[in-house]
Amino acid sequence: MSAPTSPDRTPRLQIDDTLGRRVVVIDKPVFRIGRKSESDVRPVSVDVSREHAEIVRHDDGAFVLRDRGSRYGTFVNDERVTERPLKHRDRIRLGRSGNAELIFLLGDAIDSTLSPSSGIVDFRQISTLLDSLRAMGSARVLDEVLELVMDAAIDATGAERGFIMLATPARDLEFMIGRAKGRVTLSGRSFATSQKIPQQVFSTAREQVIPDLMEGPLAGEHLGTVALGIRHVLCAPLTVVRYRDRADTAASQLPIGVIYLDSREKGHLLSTASRSALETVGAEAAAAIESARLYREEAEKVRLEHELRLAADIQRALLPDADQSGAYFDVAAASNPCRAIGGDFFDYFHLPNGAFGFALGDVAGKGPPAALLTAMIQGVLSSQVVSAASPAQLMTSLNATLIRRSIQDRFATLLYGALSPDGRLIYSNAGHNPPMLLRCDGVQRLETGGLIVGLFAQASYNEETLQLEDGDVLVVFSDGVTEAFNAAGEEFGETRLLACLEANRRCGPADLLRQLLSSVQEFTATAAQSDDVTALVLKYKGQGAGT
Repeated sequence: MSAPTSPDRTPRLQIDDTLGRRVVVIDKPVFRIGRKSESDVRPVSVDVSREHAEIVRHDDGAFVLRDRGSRYGTFVNDERVTERPLKHRDRIRLGRSGNAELIFLLGDAIDSTLSPSSGIVDFRQISTLLDSLRAMGSARVLDEVLELVMDAAIDATGAERGFIMLATPARDLEFMIGRAKGRVTLSGRSFATSQKIPQQVFSTAREQVIPDLMEGPLAGEHLGTVALGIRHVLCAPLTVVRYRDRADTAASQLPIGVIYLDSREKGHLLSTASRSALETVGAEAAAAIESARLYREEAEKVRLEHELRLAADIQRALLPDADQSGAYFDVAAASNPCRAIGGDFFDYFHLPNGAFGFALGDVAGKGPPAALLTAMIQGVLSSQVVSAASPAQLMTSLNATLIRRSIQDRFATLLYGALSPDGRLIYSNAGHNPPMLLRCDGVQRLETGGLIVGLFAQASYNEETLQLEDGDVLVVFSDGVTEAFNAAGEEFGETRLLACLEANRRCGPADLLRQLLSSVQEFTATAAQSDDVTALVLKYKGQGAGT
């Protein structure tokens, strides 16, 4: 068991790299150093490996530095080492360039350029908080981290108040949080101060120190802030480091926002120690904020994906059993959306007069809006199909219902038909791809009907009655079948569709449907599709088939 470290021998690392100087506490038995995100400290230098070195605390209280097989080596007091016990003020250099240097400190003796007032802010508490919030699935990850960073900056600098603004995707600055001394959240979504200072700091990625807002050529721009008694301002960029893949190229720093502090007390806020502390905040806190923001975006993405999966489950539940059989018919259908949820659908209706009704539709658009309209149309069909005197009247009634809802730019193509036991088929086609009726003597297209539903208030619809013979097969499909394209940009087209149907016309509906969808899939191969693929195959078995 490790011996407890006495307060007067608290181990620390003073870090000097391209981000400036900061101090962190070594409070783990194994303290890892490197570019890897799981490291306890991540010095910024192209010479630093992902797993560069570690400091191990032994049971006797001694600390040992070990190189972790780094590419450019670990040096103690300019001597390259693999393993070395550490003494107070040992100087550790990571790599060749010397851009990342660490000083091992024991006790209260800290480098004179870092006074206690600079606030040795242990930003690994932010990482601990972030990990805890992630484990709980908290939606407040970013808010909690911003509060912790803001309070740490105010405590470290002695400022009276401050705020953080973060960059939007358009690279504009958005106000995120305002805090005052004593861990008080300032209300509202704005901050009474000049907007020019944060904008300039963000655009130049350079700190600004304003000793007195009443002085200088821009003094007139800050009168509102001065009226509050605020005179002294310290504003620094929040930057994250972007490492390059090649070791011989420099890491870049990307501004993600600004941290602003002001005070009525001039001396302490503008001291070298306060500026050094804020530099530490800007360097260390930016990584935590960016991590929290990325986590929130990822959590939102996961939530949306979950909702889409749930919507897809609901949409599938609204469809009937795909394969069904009756005394005089067999039917099979399938709908494969190009996204999680789609705008194609099919439905079956067992009518009171003994006929079998069926529909296949294609709603304009994709995603949730199309899926909602699809569900609505299915509901209207289910409620009106029994009372409608004919397919044409059903189309007229559905069109009027959609027009009354005034859903702008939302319409659908639709084929509805009813097959009677004696083989009489009555259908109406509202702007849909003409289905193919495979007869013993050829192929017939079902084109009678009218315009698409939901767009034209004065649209009228016709219907056609056909007499089917034993073995006739009707194939209804969405334009996602014929307009499916391959990597070369060629469409599947009606010629390939007819060839597939002719080659498999003696198959049952389920097998014919399977062959059709397989042909489309083989044709498109790896090409991503932009439309749903839906098809229905209905075979008439003859009036005496069930007797």
